[in-house]
Amino acid sequence: MMIRMIFFAGMLLLGACSLAPTYERPKMPTADKFQEAGNWIPAQTLAHAHADAWWENFNDPTLNQLEIQAQTANQSLLAAAARLAQARAIARAQHAALMPDITTVAAHQNGRISSNKPFIPKGMNTGYQDNLIGVDVNYEIDIWGALRNASTASAALAAASADDLAALHLSIQAELATDYFNLRGTDAELDILQQWTNNWQSNEQLTQQQLDAGAVNQSNVAQAQQSLNDTLTQLAALHLTRHQLQHAIALIIGANPDTFSLPAVHHFDTQALRPKLGLPSTLLERRPDIASAERAVVAANADIGVARAAFFPVFSLDAALGYENNSSAAWINAPNQFWSLGPSMVLTLFDGGRLQALSDLARAQWQETAANYRKKVLTAWREVEDGLSNQRELEQEALSAQQSLNSAQTIFQQAQYRYQAGLGNQLDVLQTERTVLSSTAQNIGIHTQRIINSITLVKALGGGWRTDKQE
Repeated sequence: MMIRMIFFAGMLLLGACSLAPTYERPKMPTADKFQEAGNWIPAQTLAHAHADAWWENFNDPTLNQLEIQAQTANQSLLAAAARLAQARAIARAQHAALMPDITTVAAHQNGRISSNKPFIPKGMNTGYQDNLIGVDVNYEIDIWGALRNASTASAALAAASADDLAALHLSIQAELATDYFNLRGTDAELDILQQWTNNWQSNEQLTQQQLDAGAVNQSNVAQAQQSLNDTLTQLAALHLTRHQLQHAIALIIGANPDTFSLPAVHHFDTQALRPKLGLPSTLLERRPDIASAERAVVAANADIGVARAAFFPVFSLDAALGYENNSSAAWINAPNQFWSLGPSMVLTLFDGGRLQALSDLARAQWQETAANYRKKVLTAWREVEDGLSNQRELEQEALSAQQSLNSAQTIFQQAQYRYQAGLGNQLDVLQTERTVLSSTAQNIGIHTQRIINSITLVKALGGGWRTDKQE
């Protein structure tokens, strides 16, 4: 009895072993700040930043409502949530392997063997009955940590699935905001292009009048008509773009494109966001896609422990208890009782190199996940740097474009003064007006790009941030 107790105590102590390597986050080069940060002010990292309603900083009630609807009705998000539920169920099932399996069995069987079977005396009753009820217990003693490492790996993958869901949330938030402001920019451009169309229509009428008066020839009229038709073509293409953006928004929020519509808005004064920066290293905590990549490394690290443990014996403890009798009379009583208790061991002696191959596979998979993690981090840093440099250049473009618009407006105003004083003609006024409209359209395009780039930068930084009033 003492030997058995020592044996079981040794098994339990060895159960604390693990053959997985001690986990360390894959090493990455560090940086004190973003190269393109310029005069941006670093801010404190927010916990669970991607969950913050960063789009509310645009102060657009329509966008706020669309974002809320997308979080509950987007089909990709619903599918990702289902994948998360699956991953968590797998993790629970894997963790259950650490517990003993307890099963019960109850059976009643009547039968008859052949009277001509060898060694059966003639005239012997060959019918029989067997009644059985019992409980079986099987417990694998996790000496080498195979089960615990498998549980760790599945839990890490479940956590990675949660991070994937968060990353998809952030991606859909950004995609919806991008499509929405592209639509608003398109509305503003449509207003400008409609004014441009009116201008070309007036130009055509004036040119026709000049032709009738003999001041111009037919080619001038044809050129005016061509300019008008080109503008009408652009107008139709812009209307198509608006329809497509509206359909894209409907898909994101889980609405039927046939019934969904957003009324046009004839003012576009939304300002681009200026999200606060943290240090480059904070992206490791802010971005859910990086967190997911690291979870994969954790899982692969644990899988190495599972593969290593396969080289060692598997110890189990089996027990059974129950009653069995050949008749139903006085079935459950002491003489019919049976029980068994004892350990068992299974060790692979030869497998043709299969276990070594699986161990090599686990190591290679860890190397792959580590490389993927490093690439994800480097990609995140690049995306932030791209967003910062784009924002700086777009700000410069916006300044130059506004100066150009101011000059065009001055020229247009002077042309109107000359026409009113009888020193100019209406065609000069129309020409300078077209220049103003062209500069205005350019400003709208740059303004839209600045807003879209700020959304991209928010996404690159991992999601939420707070304004000074909220901090």
